[in-house]
Amino acid sequence: MLLKDKSAVITGAGSGVGAASALRFAEEGAHVVCADIDAGRAEETVRRVEAVGGTAVAVACDVARESEVAAAIELAADRFGRVDIVFNNVGIPTPRLGSALEDHTAEDFAALVAVNLGGVFYGCKHAVLRFKRQGGGGVILNTGSVAGLVAWGGSVYGATKGAVHQLTRAVAIEGAPFDIRANALCPAGMPFTGFMAAGGMGEDPQTVARAAASTAANHPLGRAITARDCAEAAVFLVSDRAVNITGVLFPVDGGYVAK
Repeated sequence: MLLKDKSAVITGAGSGVGAASALRFAEEGAHVVCADIDAGRAEETVRRVEAVGGTAVAVACDVARESEVAAAIELAADRFGRVDIVFNNVGIPTPRLGSALEDHTAEDFAALVAVNLGGVFYGCKHAVLRFKRQGGGGVILNTGSVAGLVAWGGSVYGATKGAVHQLTRAVAIEGAPFDIRANALCPAGMPFTGFMAAGGMGEDPQTVARAAASTAANHPLGRAITARDCAEAAVFLVSDRAVNITGVLFPVDGGYVAK
């Protein structure tokens, strides 16, 4: 029970890495606020958590709106007494996967920055405010990407993730005197999480299977990355086993960035 009686907020908890992490956090004893822009999906994750004996509550949250991020964090404090972990997981892909820099519209750029960077900024800001107010430290985990470590995955998308990485390191240094840790997960290709469909590539089984095979071939270990892979890494990074780890950009990539 690595997270016994910890209180956690996970954004994007309605699917993919967020849903998998909510389940794993609950299995390790955490009480979880499942925040998602789709309230129905968040409620479904809560039902899955409760089915394995965990405790969770759902909340609708658009991470591009600061007030909604702040409210999700305060909900955890109200329901569970304090907040120990904030996992800023929400991210959106380039609207048309494979688009070159010049193919992006101003609207594309604004949306990617508002969600991928803005949502993490708001989550970090209000996590730090809450942690300082209640005392005793806390843990922030952000979802970055290998696309923020190397030029892969779309220019503007990668730029937003690179900004997430730098923000993570800055928060780690600023938060250290207050025992606030901050790290970032950096996944490689995850064809099974619905990310492709959000990027306009569809999600029929054959398309997903082809994408999974192509993705796996790019990873030295020969496997595509799954939401569960990221959730397992997340559990470790937010637990006390990682008490002396902060400011780390943690690839979950089958060896991709080591090539």
